[in-house]
Amino acid sequence: MPGDRPFDHRHAELMDRVYRHQRHIYDFTRKYYLFGRDRLIRNLMLAPGERLVEIGCGTARNLVRIARLYPEAQLFGLDASQEMLKSASETIRRAGLAGRIGLAHGYAEELSQAMFGETRPFDACLFSYSLSMIPEWKQALLAASRTLSPNGRIHIVDFGDLRGLGIGRNFMLAWLRLFHVAPRVELLETFERVQSGKLHVLPGRYAFSVTMSRTCKSAFF
Repeated sequence: MPGDRPFDHRHAELMDRVYRHQRHIYDFTRKYYLFGRDRLIRNLMLAPGERLVEIGCGTARNLVRIARLYPEAQLFGLDASQEMLKSASETIRRAGLAGRIGLAHGYAEELSQAMFGETRPFDACLFSYSLSMIPEWKQALLAASRTLSPNGRIHIVDFGDLRGLGIGRNFMLAWLRLFHVAPRVELLETFERVQSGKLHVLPGRYAFSVTMSRTCKSAFF
């Protein structure tokens, strides 16, 4: 079972090395190819008082947008990189949202409410271009499902197979490898096969987004 496989705790050190300097220009550079994030945020439909955690929150760019669109939601962000969390804290502070968004350092595969000093389950878990960076991505999905309320859902936006890029596909894959990103084509293929949740594929299968219930984890395990 995926939950039984150990994962490499050195991954956090790797992420810190990769993003120690990149974090300062991350949002500016990634807006040109991390498509579909804002559409997914608009479709979250968070009810007042609902609790969302973003796994791999990075600079907190998404969390700030979610906080503004859903002012009565309770928000949390988890990241494996201490360096990224420095930027996240600053982003949240500048946005005047320090009291609304909780941050924690940790691994997606070990996600729990206790990381934030909480006991109540989450209503939504968000993976925004983070599953393609998590070595044990199936274990991360399983951990997320365990933290959700009975009617909770998992929201994902990530790279597809990039086939719409034509000859630029190899260049894009090489660029992503510099940041230890590996598009999870098997994840997209699983959703297409079992038709779990609501699947949106961007033109050319550049990227996809999906919302699934916590019970859909059976498609992967």
